[in-house]
Amino acid sequence: MKKLLLPIALLVAMSHMSMGQADTKSEQYRPQFHFSPKAHWINDPNGMVYYKGTYHLFCQYYPDASVWGPMHWMHATSKDMVHWQEQPVALYPDSLGYIFSGSAVVDANNTSGFGKNGQVPMVAIFTHHNPKLEKSKPEQVQSQSLAYSLDDGKTWTKYAGNPVLPNPGITDFRDPKVRWYEAQKKWIMTLATKDRITFYSSPDLKSWSKESEFGSDAGAHGGVWECPDLFPLKHNGKDVWVLIVNINPGGPNKGSAAQYFLGDFDGKDFKAYSKETKWMDFGTDNYAGVTFSNTSNRVVLMGWMNNWQYANKVPTETWRGATTVPRDLGLKEAGKELYLTSTPVKELNALNGKTISLTNVNVKGSYDLTPKTGGKYDTFKLTLSAPATSDFSVILANEQGNEIIVGYDKGANTYYVDRTKSGKTDFEKDFGKRMTAPRLSTDKTISLTLLVDVASAELFADNGLTVMTGIFFPDKELSKLSVKSGTGIILSTLTYTKLAASVQ
Repeated sequence: MKKLLLPIALLVAMSHMSMGQADTKSEQYRPQFHFSPKAHWINDPNGMVYYKGTYHLFCQYYPDASVWGPMHWMHATSKDMVHWQEQPVALYPDSLGYIFSGSAVVDANNTSGFGKNGQVPMVAIFTHHNPKLEKSKPEQVQSQSLAYSLDDGKTWTKYAGNPVLPNPGITDFRDPKVRWYEAQKKWIMTLATKDRITFYSSPDLKSWSKESEFGSDAGAHGGVWECPDLFPLKHNGKDVWVLIVNINPGGPNKGSAAQYFLGDFDGKDFKAYSKETKWMDFGTDNYAGVTFSNTSNRVVLMGWMNNWQYANKVPTETWRGATTVPRDLGLKEAGKELYLTSTPVKELNALNGKTISLTNVNVKGSYDLTPKTGGKYDTFKLTLSAPATSDFSVILANEQGNEIIVGYDKGANTYYVDRTKSGKTDFEKDFGKRMTAPRLSTDKTISLTLLVDVASAELFADNGLTVMTGIFFPDKELSKLSVKSGTGIILSTLTYTKLAASVQ
């Protein structure tokens, strides 16, 4: 969620962008296998829930321009998290304010009482943001409210008793992520409250009691805490609770980013194993990521593929914003530390097209893959494994001299994504730069998976221990692909797979 509102004059000036439906397969920079709106602006994913074989994705949405404005919840559905269909807007602003970020649950036991005649309600829990109070009563601007659906998410009714959690008198009070805590038969709300997290509980989603706070002396505090999430993952037969906290600004490569903590949760207190900062994604373009509820035996996250440093300025026209690919979350030890891992969901394999597999590729200086892979690099997956003994890089380029470089720096033991020569970078002074991330794995072999979709690159290293997401805007389509190593390296495996488009 954006914490500062844009001037109305800017919104009016940008209203020419409120065009109709874009040609989503041919528009410049349009993702082909990531979700993006057919037109206009999106940011945070909201209310992600799985029910009756359908994944529901809601997003912060402004239907009148392709810059941020009064927030709505847009709605899209999918059977596989890959092919999405836009649905009618789910929630509109009202007398209590804009509809800011939140979550959705399946109230299977009808604790809320919204279900009638055996119906199971889906309940959205969201932040109302009242702009009329920003100057006179800033400590009352944000509160938590409910809406419910009795037709599997098709239509939504706002609860007449909103707000269900009034503001206690602070300026940042938002982004409720709610889950059922079976051990104590109650709902737990994880809420961003200024520079910390506050936990609330409820028997019925309507009446909430404060349980505890976490974070005033933990993690990164370079910006406001936003869009939290709390969930358990199994490790060695034990529940490890993961608390994700998005922060803006203050990320490892500037701007927006997502940090996380691992620990224990007993229904009241979250106790972190460590107060040190861990980052879920070291790139600049995975923000406000949260998980789907009601997915039983897996935890899947999607984020907003953008950064508040430049989100309103990126050089798209009829639309702005996309989500990351959905990512399965897990836990893995490296050295003596336990880390959160992120890997692309297996459902993406449905897009796999022509595949070229090579073994023992001897890279001396440069190895040109272009003759083997076709010379058009709008959508593809590249995987490789190599010894962690030498520098190497994967270079995407075109005839105009644009380059996207993804690589490993042995001396610094870091991965990097370099977009200094990636094309259009002058819309923001810090956009064209080299992003770095530590290699957390202690294995002697490096494994990389790189997903490229027209104007984005998502790097998953060492089975998801190190992740980097970056968007870029080349002047023309990318037409060259090579691997380089100044000291020489043998890639034990290299696989290139063309990916089909999933957009309508």
